Amino acid sequence: MTDQSWAMKGELVLSCNCTVFCPCVLSLGSHPPTEGYCQTWAGFRIDAGHFGEVDLSGLNLGLIMEIPGYMSRGNWTAGLFIDKRASVYAVKALTKIFTGKAGGTTSLLSILVGKFLGVEQVPITYETRDRTRVFQIPRIIDGAVTPVLGKDREKDTVISNSEYWIASEIIVAKSDKSKMRAFGRNWNFAGRSAEICKLDWRGP
Repeated sequence: MTDQSWAMKGELVLSCNCTVFCPCVLSLGSHPPTEGYCQTWAGFRIDAGHFGEVDLSGLNLGLIMEIPGYMSRGNWTAGLFIDKRASVYAVKALTKIFTGKAGGTTSLLSILVGKFLGVEQVPITYETRDRTRVFQIPRIIDGAVTPVLGKDREKDTVISNSEYWIASEIIVAKSDKSKMRAFGRNWNFAGRSAEICKLDWRGP
């Protein structure tokens, strides 16, 4: 499982505790979150992906993160949820990717995450209903995120050509529903900042 090439394409949705759109996207971590700290969950839909010979296509993932201040200063706490349908090899591969040990896009997680809460294998659904992304892990995450419409009401508000590590194009969104209960945490970020991005990550 060392030095394997990997890639994943699909979509991710992220909901956090910032009251307005997350400053970290534009400041690239040089400005603190609106509340001075970050609590966030993210959902991932892998349409096509692999880690070496291990197929990751069709799987969903969930990630929770806590960041005590400036994103760039580290000391993050993270926990990972992996689709119940994933094979034991896919679980090992995804754990390596999301702890940054596989290199590439997620490599900074190996530096910034100081505490890893572990991995849970659970049923996960990621659906698109009209413009709204609905992400659910039974009894753990219940989320619905909708893009913020721009002046042209047929189009989303989008930040493009960004150096943000997650994606260069970010759809500005808001959480209609955002409850998370896991690892001793109980969050509700309804009405707060959210993002939707294309997932196009690779390594090493």
